[in-house]
Amino acid sequence: MASLTQWLDSRLYPSFTRNWDDVLFREVILSHVNREHDMLDLGAGAGIVPQMNFRGLVNRVCGIDPDPRVQTNPFLDEGRVGTGEALPYENESFDVVIADNVVEHLRDPVVVFSEVARVLKPGGMFMFKTPNKFHYMPTVARVTPHWFHRLYNKFRGRATTNTFPTRYRANTRAAVGNVARGAGLVVESMQFVEGRPEYLRAIPPAYLLGWVYEQAVNRVRFLERFRILLIATLRKPRAADSTLGRT
Repeated sequence: MASLTQWLDSRLYPSFTRNWDDVLFREVILSHVNREHDMLDLGAGAGIVPQMNFRGLVNRVCGIDPDPRVQTNPFLDEGRVGTGEALPYENESFDVVIADNVVEHLRDPVVVFSEVARVLKPGGMFMFKTPNKFHYMPTVARVTPHWFHRLYNKFRGRATTNTFPTRYRANTRAAVGNVARGAGLVVESMQFVEGRPEYLRAIPPAYLLGWVYEQAVNRVRFLERFRILLIATLRKPRAADSTLGRT
């Protein structure tokens, strides 16, 4: 079955690589950072996604995660155990905050986004990648128990220790806009992307159905809202921006 999946990969998605979604997210991040920036990786984890390694490309990379493995994450200059609800940093500490597949797990996104806004410098950017709630994968995840998620991820070769409960409370265009406003952040851009159907690749017939789905949502603009990835860039307004907004 693995060889059939590889054959389908070569026929249907010859230009796609492992972690193609993280490659795409990395490009978005790199377009907004420079060597003088201080960066916070929200939900940095153990450092298992090489595309999220920005050491040497910015001035400093800090990371926070409830998982103690964050303290030995090789992609960080400093890793702290903690949560997004109470970031252990001073106000206006960072130029950039990133979150890769984290927002879908948040219990209270407004609280976390507000904390992000607090630690961002004026004009700073918050960029995150997360599944779109209206895609079939999160739809299935919302109606199935967590043990099933762990079992299915094990079936497709992913470590169950990296499978966490999902809530999808800031995973649509409208929800992101509402949460951002509640936290005092401005939505700079939001894009929806559909690519290789990673969650269906382990089962060739399902893989083919996923390919048909991908073709449809990418060809018809109206169906954009059903693509898998939501990549958002939010900005903390400068004082001058806030003044202009009140006049």
